[in-house]
Amino acid sequence: MKQKWILTPRQRCDLEMLLVGGFAPLSGFLSHHDYENVVLNQRLTTGQIWPIPITLDVNEEFAEKVSLNDVIELCDIDNTLLARIRVTDKWKPNKEIEAQKVFGTKDTRHPAVDYLFNQAGCIYLGGPVELVQVPKHYDFPELRHTPESLKQLFSQLGLQKIIGFQTRNPMHQAHMKLTMRAAEQIDGHILLHPVVGLTKPGDIDSYTRVRCYQKIMHYFCSQNALLSLLPLAMRMAGPREALWHAIIRKNYGCTHFIVGRDHAGPGNDSQNKPFYDPNAAQKYVCEFQNELGIEIIPFAEMVYVKERKIYCLPEEIQPNETILTISGTELRERLMMRKPIPDWFSFPEIIEELRKTYPLRHKQGLTLFFTGLSGSGKSTLAQALIAKLMSFGKINITLLDGDVIRRIISNELGFSRRDRDLNINRLGFIASEVTKAGGIVICAAIAPYQKARMEARKLVSQYGGFIEIYLSTPLKLCSERDPKGLYAKAQSGQIKGMTGVDDPYEPPKQPEISIDTSLMSIEQSIDKIMEYLCEESYFSPTDSLKVEGMS
Repeated sequence: MKQKWILTPRQRCDLEMLLVGGFAPLSGFLSHHDYENVVLNQRLTTGQIWPIPITLDVNEEFAEKVSLNDVIELCDIDNTLLARIRVTDKWKPNKEIEAQKVFGTKDTRHPAVDYLFNQAGCIYLGGPVELVQVPKHYDFPELRHTPESLKQLFSQLGLQKIIGFQTRNPMHQAHMKLTMRAAEQIDGHILLHPVVGLTKPGDIDSYTRVRCYQKIMHYFCSQNALLSLLPLAMRMAGPREALWHAIIRKNYGCTHFIVGRDHAGPGNDSQNKPFYDPNAAQKYVCEFQNELGIEIIPFAEMVYVKERKIYCLPEEIQPNETILTISGTELRERLMMRKPIPDWFSFPEIIEELRKTYPLRHKQGLTLFFTGLSGSGKSTLAQALIAKLMSFGKINITLLDGDVIRRIISNELGFSRRDRDLNINRLGFIASEVTKAGGIVICAAIAPYQKARMEARKLVSQYGGFIEIYLSTPLKLCSERDPKGLYAKAQSGQIKGMTGVDDPYEPPKQPEISIDTSLMSIEQSIDKIMEYLCEESYFSPTDSLKVEGMS
């Protein structure tokens, strides 16, 4: 019987890049020897530069069914057969070494490290892949090119110097000026080549970004720039990723590649320090200039000079001139609060598009996630909160009660850590879908483990608000209440794995709201929640006035 593997979103992106030639010289997922060489030396066993391991990770259960030389069908999420892999290697990687060598850290604040430690399978499979069909895309088909088709287009247009520009964010005035300056520098043509596979969690969705790219194209000379989409799953690996991006752009026909400041940087670590030095990627890629076969153009950020009303490079700024900037955080705040955004920063069409992605908070979907020991008051407060919200006219409310979810959706699960995590993952998925549709979700579940709660937060936060409400009611009082008789059964040995008795509860580290129902009444607890919702603008001004006079 043939084995079938349903690809994860990252694996789907990697497979497409393998199938179309975007990852040349790779013809499949890395062998064990190639993997180790890439991790340690950034080279394949042939000696060719390759900085990022491309591996097919699977779970242990699936791996046990796989033997060397087996042929596995690689399928899309809808079971469409995309390719086959002949397994030449199977091994258990040392993920700590991979994290430290490839990403320079084991800090799970790094999205790729978090993926490696908390999501990726524990066994890697390697081997060549055989094309059945390339993954289909129904969005922007006219902007999707293979390396071969893009090279043919360059040839048809008579273009000889093509400078690639990598982006995972919407482009504004500074980005356009930067690319135009770089093109003038080499007397070449610009390829805007944005990533539309996987980027950093929390980034603006690819559909919105592509609509923004289409609109900014009108500001380029029609003969000076092309737009094409790249189905890459980024790793945010800083210097190594910049090198990887250069190799990929060479495969797509670019002769030059812009490496910007903090290229593919994921932000700050757990100590609030940048994962990578802002100039590290530029210096690093230039070390391989002679081998790459593509010329690297390092570029600093362009800044706007108030007096001259133009964008300049930092070294072009004159003494006593005023530099105007808007940070990413400030831009998001201006978008959400409907504050004006100056024309020097961006274009009206792009701002209009972005405002659709950042609705006012009281128009966003919202999940309120109650967590705490059995008997802490979760269900009682959830019901009281629903009644209060309904009294203000909020009717699009969904209650996800832990007991109901267990009975209807997770009735086959037990109470092992794995099953408990899976149960909360299902709850988080449902909450994310309702939040995405603009609804209000009230979750009431013990959710004893921090990791599962964080995963639920990640699922929901990409679509709307997520408010964790920790009921810190002491175990002694919860045991005295014992509404379901569970503590008595656990203490007498009738049941095992009772949270708070013989299985741990991991308290939230930074909940938005913390309530001890031994110290606060139901009315006081609901008032505290409602006050938070008003302070954080989850209620409209009209609703806020109602809340102010409710008690």
